[in-house]
Amino acid sequence: MIHDFDSIIDRKNTYSTQWDFVIDRFGEADLLPFSISDTDFRAPERLLNKLHQVIDHGIFGYSRWNHADFKQTITHYYQRAHHTKVADEWVVYSPSILYSISVLLRLLTEKDEGVLVFDPMYDAFIKVVNENDRKLLTVPLKREEQYKIDFALLEEKIAQCQVFLLCSPHNPTGKVFTKEELAKIISLCKKYQVYLISDEIHSDIILFDAVHYPILNWYNDYDRLILLNSASKTFNIPGLGGSYGLIPDQELRTEFLVQTRERDFVNSPSIMGIIATMTAYNECQEYVMELVHYIEENMRQLKNYLAEQLPEIEFELPQATYLAWLDVRGLPFSDDELQKALVQVGKVGIMRGDVYGAEGRGFLRMNVGCPQVKMLEGLQRMKQSMDFLEEG
Repeated sequence: MIHDFDSIIDRKNTYSTQWDFVIDRFGEADLLPFSISDTDFRAPERLLNKLHQVIDHGIFGYSRWNHADFKQTITHYYQRAHHTKVADEWVVYSPSILYSISVLLRLLTEKDEGVLVFDPMYDAFIKVVNENDRKLLTVPLKREEQYKIDFALLEEKIAQCQVFLLCSPHNPTGKVFTKEELAKIISLCKKYQVYLISDEIHSDIILFDAVHYPILNWYNDYDRLILLNSASKTFNIPGLGGSYGLIPDQELRTEFLVQTRERDFVNSPSIMGIIATMTAYNECQEYVMELVHYIEENMRQLKNYLAEQLPEIEFELPQATYLAWLDVRGLPFSDDELQKALVQVGKVGIMRGDVYGAEGRGFLRMNVGCPQVKMLEGLQRMKQSMDFLEEG
């Protein structure tokens, strides 16, 4: 293995959201955090070397993204990684995926119109819909059904919405949607002329031989498809800024660029973010392969630990992401009791599932994008919390 994922790197006092501001999510400081979805891994050396060159140059003037080097980095990546054809002109820059979603919701919907999501859902989806005064509609993904989709209910809800907001692969469950599932989803969107916005930021972290299918594979069947992505989570560079969208619809793409360039004035990107994205996609694919193998082993160790030490907690190996979705409904404690013990006894920060919607009640989301020794310490702290509750 070329990349060292085992090293413990002190992230405290670096203005890290996960480490330095853990009190914001859990009400207490000095916790061992497994919360926000960045990793505790250094970015690839080739990427760091390129950034050192930028720093050594010493001039950080205004920059551009709308050039062949950036756009072809994206299109070539999709062809190489996913065998998906993407046109250069579809590529647009955005400071973040959530910013893109917010802009697109305002462009595609009116106040109080419906936006559909699966429940549980990435928690930011709740805020971006509600705070834009749109109506949040949900279709449950239930654990008892192995997260299979109720397509009859899905059609009922799609008929009531203007946009379907998809997270593919799915956060927090780690589900990878099959080709057949995506084809049915897109067919229903086409039937009701609903725009499909797909956040595919976790599409590099595909585990245990699962296969991810970008929604633009169906562009020839339906053109109201929008794919949003970023290199930030895979290569642990969200602090550098930047994401991109693939918008085939020329009219919508023009409206998006008018909003971002001429109303919100975010057209000058971070040069560090642009260079990092191009380097990551062009030169660092071996990092991705090794990262995936490391996360797979973390997931296996997590499953083994729970089976041996905390068998009441059910855990299925995910198909994607470095986020473990733990079913704690078998424990004789409420979500509030469990979270209080984790924070106050175990001194560990693990996200409670109801943050991710009604179907998240009775679950925990644990970020295992970290050295294995940190994950194991977190599990030991979890067991300490459980032992305390049982003794009480």
